[in-house]
Amino acid sequence: MLALAIFLLALVLLGLGFEMFLVLGLPGLAIKSGYFGALPDIVVGQKIVAGINQSTLLAIPFFIFAAELMASGRIARDLTSLVKAFLGHRAGGIGYTTIAGCAAFGAVSGSAPATVAALGRIMYPELIKAGYRERFALGLIVSSAETALLIPPSITLIIYGWLTGTSIAGLFAGGLVIGIFLALAFALYVFIDSVLSGRKSLPAMPWGDRVTVIKAAGWALGLPAIILGGIYGGIFTPTEAAAVSVVYAVLVETVIYRELGLRDLFRVAGQAAITNSVIFILLGMGSLVSYFITLGQFPALVIDFMQTIGANWLAFLLIVNVLFLLAGMFIDPNSALLLLVPALYPVAMTFGIDPIHFGLIVCLNICIGMITPPFGLDIFVASSTLDKPVVTIIAGVWPFVLINIATLLVVTYVPQLSTFLPKLILG
Repeated sequence: MLALAIFLLALVLLGLGFEMFLVLGLPGLAIKSGYFGALPDIVVGQKIVAGINQSTLLAIPFFIFAAELMASGRIARDLTSLVKAFLGHRAGGIGYTTIAGCAAFGAVSGSAPATVAALGRIMYPELIKAGYRERFALGLIVSSAETALLIPPSITLIIYGWLTGTSIAGLFAGGLVIGIFLALAFALYVFIDSVLSGRKSLPAMPWGDRVTVIKAAGWALGLPAIILGGIYGGIFTPTEAAAVSVVYAVLVETVIYRELGLRDLFRVAGQAAITNSVIFILLGMGSLVSYFITLGQFPALVIDFMQTIGANWLAFLLIVNVLFLLAGMFIDPNSALLLLVPALYPVAMTFGIDPIHFGLIVCLNICIGMITPPFGLDIFVASSTLDKPVVTIIAGVWPFVLINIATLLVVTYVPQLSTFLPKLILG
C-alpha cells in the first residue's frame, strides 16, 4: 500500500508540472522514510554526492561545453557545407545533407538538443528552399538529431556506462554502428519521399569548389578524428578526449576562425553551465533512487516475476522496450535512464544479454523518447529555435517515430548488429 502511495505521489508531482529533480527526489525521500527509516538521514546527502563523484562523468560537462562552442561558432557550418558539397546534388540531397550533417555534428558534440539547435538554424531554410514540406523538414531535423545520442561521443552512453560499469569504449563502438544504421533508415525514407514527390536535385558542385570546401572544413574534421582516433588508439580515455575537444574547439573558434571573442566564451560557458547543472542535479537524485532500488532488491523481484510467468530474453526485451517507450512520452530521457536501468540491468544480465547490446537498446529507446509527444525534449528545442508551433513539429515527427520503432525491433532481436564492432576492436 505504501509503495502504491509513493508511486501515486510521483505521478501527481509529474502531472502538476514539478521539476524532474523533485519528481525523483521527493519519492526517494518517501522510500527512505517508509522502508529504511533506520538509516541515518546523512545517507541521503552522501548518496547524492557520491553518485556524481565519478571521474567518468567529467566527460559530460566537457562535451556539452564543446558542443555549445561549435554551435555558436563556425565548425557546425563547415561540417554541413562539406556534406552538402558531396550529397546536395543527389535526389533528396538536402535531406541526406541534413541527416549526415546531424550525424557529423553528433560525432563531435554527443548532444541531441545541441544538434537540433545548431543544425536546425542551418538546414531548415535549405530544406524549404529545396521544396520539402514544412512538416517533413521539421520532422527530419528533429529526428536526425537523435544520431548524436548514438554516434560517439554520446552523453547518453556515458551515463549508461557509469550506471552499469560497462566499457564506454565498447558502447561507443556499438553506438557508431547503430547510429549509422538509423541514419540509413532515415535516408531510405527521404529517398522514397523524393521519388514520390518528383523533387528535383541541385546541380552538382564542381570538383574545384569541392576541394575548396574540404580545405575550409579541415579544422572541423580534425575534431572527430582526434576524439575517436585518440580513444580507440589508446592515447586517452573518453573523459580526456572530452577535455581535449574543449581545448581544440576554443583554439579553432577563437584563434583560427576568430568567430568567438572573450565575451562570447563567457556567454557560451554560462549556457553550458546551466545545461550541466540540470543534468547533474538529475544524476544526483537518480543515484539516490537507484540506491534505494538496489537496497530494496527490486531487481530480484523482477527476476522472480519473469521466472514465474516463464518469460525468456525475447519477452523481457519486449517489456523493456514498452517500458522505455511509455516513460519517454512523459519524463525526460535522463530521468527514464536513471529510473529504469538500475532495476532492469541486473535482470538483463541474468538472461545472458550482452551489456553493450542492452545499452544500445536503452539508448535507442532514449532517442525515441526525445522525439515522442507530448514531452519529447527535441520537439520543444526545435520549436524554440525555429519559432514553429509544437503541433506542426509533432505532425512531422510521426513517420520518423515509426521508422525508429522498426529500427528498434531490428536492434533488439539482432544482437550481432550492436556487438560485432566492439568485439572486433576490443576483443
